[in-house]
Amino acid sequence: MPYVERKDGPTLYYELDDYTDPWKSAPTLLLQHGFGRSSQFWYSWIPYLSRYYRVVRPDLRGLGKSSTDFDPEKGIGLAQYLSDFNAIINHAGCESVHYCGESFGGLLGMAFAAEYPQRVRTLSLVSAPVYLNDHDKQSTAYGHESRMDALRKMGLRAWAEASNAGRRFPPDSDPAMLQWYVDERVRAASSIEVLVAMFNWVSGFSAVPFLPRIKAPVLGLYPSHNKIFDEEQLRALKSSLHDFRLVQIPSQYHAIQNFEPAACTSEVLHFAARYDGISCHE
Repeated sequence: MPYVERKDGPTLYYELDDYTDPWKSAPTLLLQHGFGRSSQFWYSWIPYLSRYYRVVRPDLRGLGKSSTDFDPEKGIGLAQYLSDFNAIINHAGCESVHYCGESFGGLLGMAFAAEYPQRVRTLSLVSAPVYLNDHDKQSTAYGHESRMDALRKMGLRAWAEASNAGRRFPPDSDPAMLQWYVDERVRAASSIEVLVAMFNWVSGFSAVPFLPRIKAPVLGLYPSHNKIFDEEQLRALKSSLHDFRLVQIPSQYHAIQNFEPAACTSEVLHFAARYDGISCHE
């Protein structure tokens, strides 16, 4: 799988899944994972999408197989992330992509679509907050002063297990899936300090100023009852975006990407295909 080596930044890794007809020039769909995760968390989406789209799954800098060879305090920020996206898209041989981001990846996607409108054909947001509200910041501290403090004192595995139990998955979820999810998060994040720097940065970031500048059509896929994404954030999307479609998955849990892959991919696939004028049926 491709590595993007650069002189001015850490080496980036991405997965490329392409089962489109080789005699056709298929469009590209970029799937961006969220906080403390990696490209592996999209595995269940690939069978649904890769027959019709080239699917690019990047690992954010410092996560997965992307390099940790940078100073987290100076190397985590919006300019760095957007530069990474451009480098990956260039390396993949694309002029533009359909961008789909879950959670933290969707938050970054809002800024990317605003700053680089020529690169984003459509934008799909999966459980993506517009900013971190107080509930999200406090609910992931698990008795500690902050999420950053909890990550350092609990360690990633214990923190991930607590996060699963509280807000990500329904209580009747397969225990083997939950264990896989925790194991993959531990594999994805080799540096606690990268996670701390990510959370420190995103805690003060809001995509609200970027929303009116997004020209691409936007699909929002959200749990129907969720405290991470509240009514105030929904109003911001509805009032600021020029072209916004909301689809709510009946659930109160955050990780709809993982436990509702068929429903989510159907919406993303047909949303993107609508603007490409292609059929996604055989």
